[in-house]
Amino acid sequence: MTRFLDLADPSFDVNSDIVHEARENDWYARTPYGWAVLRYDEGQAILKDRRFQQGNARWPEQNGIHDGPWSHWWGETLLSLEGQDHLRLRKLLGPAFRSRAIEAMRPRFQVLADDLMDGFAATGRVEFVSEFAEPYASRILCLLLGLPDEEWPAIAHWADDLGKSFGINVRHDLPRIEAALEGLAGYIDEVIADRRIHPQDDLVTTLLQAHEDDDALTERELSVSLVFLAFAGMETTRNQLGLALQTLLAHPDQWALLAAHPELGGRAVEEVMRVNPTVTWVTREAIDDVQLDGLRVPRGGIVQVLSHSAGTDPRAMGDAAGFDITVEGRPLHGGFGGGVHHCLGHFVARTDMSVALPLLARRMPDAAPDGPGRWLPVSGNTGPVHFPIRFTPTR
Repeated sequence: MTRFLDLADPSFDVNSDIVHEARENDWYARTPYGWAVLRYDEGQAILKDRRFQQGNARWPEQNGIHDGPWSHWWGETLLSLEGQDHLRLRKLLGPAFRSRAIEAMRPRFQVLADDLMDGFAATGRVEFVSEFAEPYASRILCLLLGLPDEEWPAIAHWADDLGKSFGINVRHDLPRIEAALEGLAGYIDEVIADRRIHPQDDLVTTLLQAHEDDDALTERELSVSLVFLAFAGMETTRNQLGLALQTLLAHPDQWALLAAHPELGGRAVEEVMRVNPTVTWVTREAIDDVQLDGLRVPRGGIVQVLSHSAGTDPRAMGDAAGFDITVEGRPLHGGFGGGVHHCLGHFVARTDMSVALPLLARRMPDAAPDGPGRWLPVSGNTGPVHFPIRFTPTR
């Protein structure tokens, strides 16, 4: 009998043994949002299957939201667009996210991470979200967009509320989401207008100047894209950093190894995103009737590839399915999506987290959680709300 997993229940944990048991029963399960794909091979196949599209455009509708500013804006984002509209926008945005350009910013990321640590190193305690993860992610975003560094708290506030778009309580949070959308979109529109007159060495100017022909980004497309980048880039990096600390501190040997070998920072990012991802499922929608190994998905049917369940599937990971930053050659995790909708900003996230994690391990070698903290539901997009950590103070 096909299992039912209640992904819409805020108390449901998509990383739990209940999901692992369902994975052993079959490769899929039923959910309030369609079918959940539980195993790695089947999940990867669906992410690459052209008979499926992204499916996120229906997220407002699935939550009973059929109109309004947020619903309209959501449908215009790169996450929701399909076909030629998606390819055109992705092609126009792509040059601003090339790996060489992001890698060149690594020293500046290192300085920023060190400066933030200097602010609490002598106290031996840190509330990790508000004192490191959020300012780090927000100030990197300001760096990319060429925004004044001192404006990061306002950007973070808007991005945090707009980030509730990814949560399973989106309908309840809609007033805060739409207020944040209005504030952040208004701010971004002012930045775009300024860069047309006063170009700078930043991403906004790059996108304005990169394409001068008839295929260029419209003002609306640029505004929607930058607002989406601002909230998605800040929220996911902040959450994933908190989840990384949660995972690494639960494995002190791995924490010590990362401190001694900072070159493992990149692998630590991939490993954390495999076993404890902020994006707990990746959505796809069938564009035709599809038969999949005993499952019939009708046209318009939704499937959710569960990131943790697929990423820890022993059929794909073998005997080394446990958390280990020294393992080479892991199968690619789904934390950045897959196929034509693979995350455009993945170089930014991979680089800034691979800088921060080894530094934190080196400067807080005996770090430990200082209480349980407060966490978002482990379904939808998850992460810490409040995560206190204690460690031996240093000067």
